[in-house]
Amino acid sequence: MNKEKRHQILTRLRDDNPHPETELEYSSPFELLVAVTLSAQATDVGVNKATRKLFPVANTPQAILDLGHDTLRDYIKTIGLFNSKAANVYKMCQILVDEHNSIVPENREALEALPGVGRKTANVVLNTAFGWLKDNEGRYFLAVDTHIQRLANRSGYAKGKTVEQTEQAIIKNTPNKKEFMFNLHHWFILHGRYTCTARKPKCGSCIIEDLCDYKEKTES
Repeated sequence: MNKEKRHQILTRLRDDNPHPETELEYSSPFELLVAVTLSAQATDVGVNKATRKLFPVANTPQAILDLGHDTLRDYIKTIGLFNSKAANVYKMCQILVDEHNSIVPENREALEALPGVGRKTANVVLNTAFGWLKDNEGRYFLAVDTHIQRLANRSGYAKGKTVEQTEQAIIKNTPNKKEFMFNLHHWFILHGRYTCTARKPKCGSCIIEDLCDYKEKTES
């Protein structure tokens, strides 16, 4: 795949969805941080069902602490791995209160130091909640999950055996970064989630099928 094809892929995805948004429901950086933390190995639909009940009751670090660990766990028990996630969110809230004055830090290293927060979660929060494209050292905030990794590798847009390798390959290969990088995460994750699906991609209805290098295309 060459630069021109990549530019066409991004242009088509942008034209199809000029203002993409995360499907997680949130109204503050803290709510998004919690939602993304809960979304690991879970669907956005499932997370939203839980947070629609949780956030009206507790949507700040102190409110979560006041709620108590066991009650927090009850609110999110419909989500996979809810025991470990409840423990992580509760510990996260304690650190935010004690070390960050209850404010979500706008710093990748500080975010990754929070329990349950990895590189992907930090990048989502910085990009989506705070509107950051890259940090002061020029490092882009691009969150890569399984959908994005599958789409990038399958299409030939960028190759990487691990999520981090794929992240770096996408950043390296993306043309006109100022134009496309900010929304690339959303375009790729939505396309991977609903069109370039894992078991049977919907190649026949894909708007970038003719630009994709995937050799086992389907007709549906």
